[in-house]
Amino acid sequence: MELRPIDISRKLDVGTSALRHYEEWGIVPPAKRKSNGYRVYTEEHEAYFQCIRAMYHGFGMATVRKIMPMVQEHKFTQALWEVNRVQASLFHRKEQATKALDILKPENMQSFLDRRNKKWYTIGEVEKEIEVPASTLRHWEKEGLIKPGRHPESGYRVYDREDIRRLLIIRTVQPSLYFLDSVKEVLEKINQHSISEARKITMDSLAYMDHQIEQQLRGAYFLYKLIELLKKKENDS
Repeated sequence: MELRPIDISRKLDVGTSALRHYEEWGIVPPAKRKSNGYRVYTEEHEAYFQCIRAMYHGFGMATVRKIMPMVQEHKFTQALWEVNRVQASLFHRKEQATKALDILKPENMQSFLDRRNKKWYTIGEVEKEIEVPASTLRHWEKEGLIKPGRHPESGYRVYDREDIRRLLIIRTVQPSLYFLDSVKEVLEKINQHSISEARKITMDSLAYMDHQIEQQLRGAYFLYKLIELLKKKENDS
């Protein structure tokens, strides 16, 4: 069965330019050309395009561009494990966000701070207190998320209870927001007496992840269909 680019474009509601990009990126097999130079697609191409469009929403184009060459090389198991890795990462982020909701309850946050009654903490002590590497703490400082004080004699970084509270919120919401710029926006809305905005952001993130897992399962279904088609063609040849 021969298919024109416009046929697939209309069926998948995507521009023909996108189809050309997919071919240029090497994530679909090259199309055959007619004598006039026009592309001709097949049932196999259509399955690739359907899979790409379905996977894009749940996995993102970076993952699609990593998996599709594996499929073309018939490295089906390798492609499926890569899908599994991305889904496991989403599950891990969901667990982090779920724990975040509990940590961000006012009574739990206060209880956490009440158990830390020192006036000043070194970066090594903070590293242990909130279980974040010192290198990450320095990176957050560089990005303007936290501004620790300096010991008047040694010049070393020192953190007070408010710094620890702020760092705990950063640690809690960052896995849900992914981007430091988004964390900055959240922190600007959070004053030292309220963490409701952080909880709202985390709940929104959980709702998005619930949607994302549905999209991932849909994408995985189309990947399975594509692999089955390719296996059948391989067996028939």
